[in-house]
Amino acid sequence: MQTDKKVLSGNHPSPRRKNPVTGCPLTAALAAVGGKWKLIIIYWLAESPKHFAAIKREMSSISQKVLTQQLRELESDGIIDRKPTGPIPAPVEYSLTAYGKSVLPLVESARSWGRGHLVHLDAGVQ
Repeated sequence: MQTDKKVLSGNHPSPRRKNPVTGCPLTAALAAVGGKWKLIIIYWLAESPKHFAAIKREMSSISQKVLTQQLRELESDGIIDRKPTGPIPAPVEYSLTAYGKSVLPLVESARSWGRGHLVHLDAGVQ
């Protein structure tokens, strides 16, 4: 009798993604935290660790599939940590790693710039 259990496909870290332009720090940064959702996920995790459902509640317009994909990419880049909180199937808690906290000044800079950009758009300045 075989006692090996089959590992669910969603329960292992994604392979590390390659930099789209070898040696370019800007494309490396954009691959790691660029896009519509990653900085927002990092922003919410900066407050405190959160379960998947809590992140989804904060970001109601993101689909479950896309949120899962973004979390996996952030985990594969070492920006967030994924920790099951009990026996399988357990709720999973996500938190920023020490390395992930190094992204917080970028998040705050983007928020600050975005605030000014909204004022700029409201003023109708081109």
